[in-house]
Amino acid sequence: MTKPNILIFMVDQLNGTLFPDGPADWLHTPNLKKLAEKSTRFQNSYTASPLCAPGRASFMSGLLPSRSRVYDNAAEFASDIPTYAHHLRRAGYQTCLSGKMHFVGPDQMHGFEERLTTDIYPADFGWTPDYRKPGERIDWWYHNMGSVLGAGVAEISNQMEYDDEVAYNATRKVYDLARGKDARPWCLTVSFTHPHDPYVARKKYWDLYEDCAHLLPDVPAMDYDDHDSHSKRVFDANDWRSFDISEDQVKRARRAYFANISYLDDKIGEVMEALEASRQDATILFVSDHGDMLGERGLWFKMSFFEGSSRVPLMIASPDMEAGLITAPVSNLDVTPTLCDLAGVSIDEVAPWVEGESLVHLGQGGERLSPVAMEYAAEASYAPMVSLRYGPWKYNRCALDADQLFNLEADPHELVNLAQIPAHKGTLDQLRAKSEARWDLDAFDAAVRESQARRWVVYEALRNGEYFPWDYQPLQKASERYMRNHMNLDTLEDSQRFPRGE
Repeated sequence: MTKPNILIFMVDQLNGTLFPDGPADWLHTPNLKKLAEKSTRFQNSYTASPLCAPGRASFMSGLLPSRSRVYDNAAEFASDIPTYAHHLRRAGYQTCLSGKMHFVGPDQMHGFEERLTTDIYPADFGWTPDYRKPGERIDWWYHNMGSVLGAGVAEISNQMEYDDEVAYNATRKVYDLARGKDARPWCLTVSFTHPHDPYVARKKYWDLYEDCAHLLPDVPAMDYDDHDSHSKRVFDANDWRSFDISEDQVKRARRAYFANISYLDDKIGEVMEALEASRQDATILFVSDHGDMLGERGLWFKMSFFEGSSRVPLMIASPDMEAGLITAPVSNLDVTPTLCDLAGVSIDEVAPWVEGESLVHLGQGGERLSPVAMEYAAEASYAPMVSLRYGPWKYNRCALDADQLFNLEADPHELVNLAQIPAHKGTLDQLRAKSEARWDLDAFDAAVRESQARRWVVYEALRNGEYFPWDYQPLQKASERYMRNHMNLDTLEDSQRFPRGE
């Protein structure tokens, strides 16, 4: 079979409830809506873990954090774990990354043949949580509510500078791929850091949402004591009770978030325009690493199994899959086997290394009956949390907390915990049995604690004396760019042009 080119767009902290069937009608996203029209759209897609590094490692490897050992934003992604970049490269693909993937550790490639940018976050162990110190806030890197209070307009920011660079490099790479210097099929991953907070946006996008009817959350903030115990830990980690957040500030933060979705749409449009102008075909996948609670219940950011935090958009435009809406629950664990399936890589070769399933058959009228699994073992937790989404049900379990059981069809905002209601005991027992068969929480907890303790020793040692960070340094061979004296000018001009001259 002819191996398709593959273009992957990953974004950061994009709430999947805003993508009920592609982007919500009220979002100003013409490029994503155009992509949605030709895509298989997965309404109920979930992250494997609602935090950047664990969610991204799971997306790339098809493994839950308990298998990848990427428990948090400072856990090493081991170089012996196969990723989709490894599988595709082994099958003859050229693989390239422009943008964020939050790799921690000395391996900053993980199967990518080329990286066009550095990462936006550190690659060392400095952001390691510590279960030995419950209640401790690490002020210099933990989130707080300043992102909400500081929401508004800015024409440049740390994150805008980064995503502008990501799009520029990706667009340039698309044109370079069209020149045909390498006959192999390609897989280009373009990974942005928006709409992740801070909630600041350029005025041209801010102005799009002046009259937006969705600037307040459906479920307003609750009193601290009315929340479940994990949500209280999230509030404490984010120092929520030290801030007084007004309704206007909530509106401004959500407005900037929506504006940054439109900013991303423009960036994605730039890459798509280059693909079309260079007359290349590609299978296109769009996904996020996790969501953002956006003020629902008073919660912000991620770190929770509630829908706003754990549900992510997923769209796949492939000639091997029919455009349309799929409502069965799926996971970003399924991305790696799906990409391999679309590329003609034998699933038998991939299956031993992944926990996800290919989604290709769902785009061909097939069914998905297995539950979707999630884990969380990072900041704001002091014991691992696990979750199963099975049919309409979501079941959450943690050694520190009361069980949670929600029927998402009847209760999409997860306001009624059915775990203590006798009429639902049968469902609870069934899902608890599935969860207990899958997870040994005591062993999981011991592994997380050991990992954290090791990393604190290593980090403190490596910061004592001369420091050699693992941050990726993009390689630019200036003597091989543009025109140099070891090149023939006529040959250069012809080879760098697309389409070629006569």
